[in-house]
Amino acid sequence: MRIFLLTIAMLFSSPALATPGAEVDKSTADNIKKAVPSLAIDAVRKSPIKGLYELQVGRTIFYSDKNGKHLISGGHIFETTSHHDLTRERLEELNRIDWSILPLDKAIVSGDKNAQLKLAVFTDPDCPYCKKLEEELKNMSGVKVYTFLYPLVQLHPQARAKSEAIWCSKDQHDMMLKVMIDKFIPEKATCATPLDDIAAIAKKLNISGTPTMIAGDGRIASGGKDAAALKAWLENR
Repeated sequence: MRIFLLTIAMLFSSPALATPGAEVDKSTADNIKKAVPSLAIDAVRKSPIKGLYELQVGRTIFYSDKNGKHLISGGHIFETTSHHDLTRERLEELNRIDWSILPLDKAIVSGDKNAQLKLAVFTDPDCPYCKKLEEELKNMSGVKVYTFLYPLVQLHPQARAKSEAIWCSKDQHDMMLKVMIDKFIPEKATCATPLDDIAAIAKKLNISGTPTMIAGDGRIASGGKDAAALKAWLENR
């Protein structure tokens, strides 16, 4: 143990390591600033990791490579030209699910029913972000949507009763939009619902928040997207 600690001490005191905080040459700083014009960079300095540069923006710090092609922010790596979140995309790949395990017979089907693009949504009728997503889905074409009612009663105590009423309605999708967007209060449900089965599959898939979206190829995303961004995501662009 003593030898290990001595080795660590020698490494951190070694003059061979890059000195953090040292200013870089003007050409490197200019290249990085040119590559990321959206950031008002106050200073570019070396980081403790060779090849990684500290970008000071006011009281915030970002990191980039020497050419500013990749930016690190909030633990995610972004491609500066395309604005792709490479970390998020990689996480989607790692967490991809098998679409065939989704109980589609327990979903409310809407959108373009002949479309090749498919989207599954786990939604809570009282979730504000779910309501915004429904507004966006109204503006999207070329996608078949499967909505699973997934009330989070610990956050929204009335959500289960509303979900039951939506499922038991003659036109489930129309009633869902009335409840979520028009703030309509439906009558009490009068039929059996698949809510417990949906909650069980959500637990199996580690889905704990709403809205959670699943693309036809099994990629999972949470939170809201506007119609254009959602369509591009489904097309994997």
